[in-house]
Amino acid sequence: MSIKVLIVDDHAIVIRGLQYYLMTQPDIEVVGEATSGQSAIDQIEALQPDVVLMDLLMPGMTGIEATQQIRIKHPNIKVIVLTSFSDHDHVLPAIQAGANGYLLKDIQPDELAQAIRGVYQGQAQLHPRVTEQLMSHLVEKPAAPVQEDEVDCNLDVLTPREKEVLEWIALGKSNKEIAAAFHITEKTVKTHVSNILSKLGLTARTQAAIIAIKHGLAGQ
Repeated sequence: MSIKVLIVDDHAIVIRGLQYYLMTQPDIEVVGEATSGQSAIDQIEALQPDVVLMDLLMPGMTGIEATQQIRIKHPNIKVIVLTSFSDHDHVLPAIQAGANGYLLKDIQPDELAQAIRGVYQGQAQLHPRVTEQLMSHLVEKPAAPVQEDEVDCNLDVLTPREKEVLEWIALGKSNKEIAAAFHITEKTVKTHVSNILSKLGLTARTQAAIIAIKHGLAGQ
């Protein structure tokens, strides 16, 4: 079964270039295109994409606003932000909106295809420069708009196994890899991930990964 992709960008040449390359991938199908955030939302119901490639700066509704609406209304649909901006003023709002990945438009085509596959399989996908921005920002100040003690309290409600799964999420591991590591089924991993997001009040595992990194769970 092909991974269905919706491309959202206000530049026709970008859309055509993405379409041309992704059409060469046997397991990826471009099911539609949109030139604004609102247009993307309007097409979601009919197209039912698995992954949305989302530009940030577009006329009318921004990519961040569209990402937030998509992730709330259609939590099973993954969103990869594909933009030219790597500064934390763009990165953090996108992650907080629920983006499953954040890539830059200078990414190699084969890396983009792999990122689409990774997000589809449940992995968070971040460009190296984006990761650097997040890490430096987390050192300077909290990344999430919540109080420190509130985050600690939320982490305390996780079970020991959920904290272990959260650690592996922060390491960028897929559900399949986590299942193999703990000798459990992927279905069980999905249940753990769902519980983690619910307990922490999040919409995407990328957000959970950031919280885990901030609180030192990754790499323990």
